[in-house]
Amino acid sequence: MQGKIAEHIGSLAFVALVFAVLLVYLKHLEAADRQARAQAVAPYVSIPGIDFGNPRDRALFNEALNLFRPASPAANDSLISAIESYRQSRFTDPNLKTGAAERGLTWHVAGKLTVMYLQFVLVFGIVLGLTFYGAQSLGIYRFVRMKQGRGSYVEEFLQLVSRPNVGGEHLIRIRKASFLLVKGFLKGVAYAILFSPAYVIGYSFKASFETNSLLFMILLGVVSNGLLVNYANKFYTLLATENRKGYVETALVKNLGGEFFWNAPGGITYRSILSLPRHFPGHVLQHIYLNARHQYFPTLKEQASFLITGLIIIEMALNIQGHLCYELLQNILYRQYDIVLTILFAIFLLVKVTDILVDVRHHREELRYENRN
Repeated sequence: MQGKIAEHIGSLAFVALVFAVLLVYLKHLEAADRQARAQAVAPYVSIPGIDFGNPRDRALFNEALNLFRPASPAANDSLISAIESYRQSRFTDPNLKTGAAERGLTWHVAGKLTVMYLQFVLVFGIVLGLTFYGAQSLGIYRFVRMKQGRGSYVEEFLQLVSRPNVGGEHLIRIRKASFLLVKGFLKGVAYAILFSPAYVIGYSFKASFETNSLLFMILLGVVSNGLLVNYANKFYTLLATENRKGYVETALVKNLGGEFFWNAPGGITYRSILSLPRHFPGHVLQHIYLNARHQYFPTLKEQASFLITGLIIIEMALNIQGHLCYELLQNILYRQYDIVLTILFAIFLLVKVTDILVDVRHHREELRYENRN
């Protein structure tokens, strides 16, 4: 474990060094580019008697250039455009204004970004916890249905309608078939929502909800991009794999409960699936669940990476002002590279801290399984 921690710290230090070098280089490049553009056009802007804000003077200057350099009309047009861009920057670029506020990463900006970052971490932590809990709950529920011998709602519907009528159960079968169709339709709608990209769901509700609220961000992070369903399927696969191992038969021989019907004596209850922490006392599912959870826990690192990507897309695509990734997008557009690199490094730091915490938690659980603690 010490080797893993050292590896994480080493990668963190290396990335921090790369970001610091990039920051210094980009600041130098920005200053050099600004100076080069100014030197290229300043002699023309300072020509007495020419007002480049006057269309007539601009046209006369362009004609003079074409007479002086008739072989390079494209270069002449580029020079005119550069002069116009330079003139506009003297009004819009804070670096060229006397008494303007300091540009870039200041203490005031850092304080504002810190608040946004803490909000981002809060949303990330809550969504990660909810998807971790939800994926396990859905995976266990699907596993129990499989052990009960039940398939999808469509399969149950087809089996029901293909079964011959017995006595007076015609109306009962119609009622059951209708109920299965409704449940199948609702399940399909739920899958369509859960697999929809976050920005599609966000734009669908943007006119009806306050999309810059933390509650909306949390809800959107949980129900979008297929995150919940994908990891529920992963957990179900682990449960099904564990179910085929020999210790399950040994546990059943030793009189552990193996009944999987809902609320039956020695069976499974809905409360046991939804409770925290989950316990299935006296039931073989307890051992299947613990072993599957132990294997599933490292996938939190992968899940965290997908989740952070989703949150970045949500905040950028929906233009949610006052949030970290909206600020990231705006500073990319304004070429505030020091702020951009700071935000990117903060997001990388969150990913790395998550990796470390998952590795530590998984290692402690391994020690407990190996009876070292």
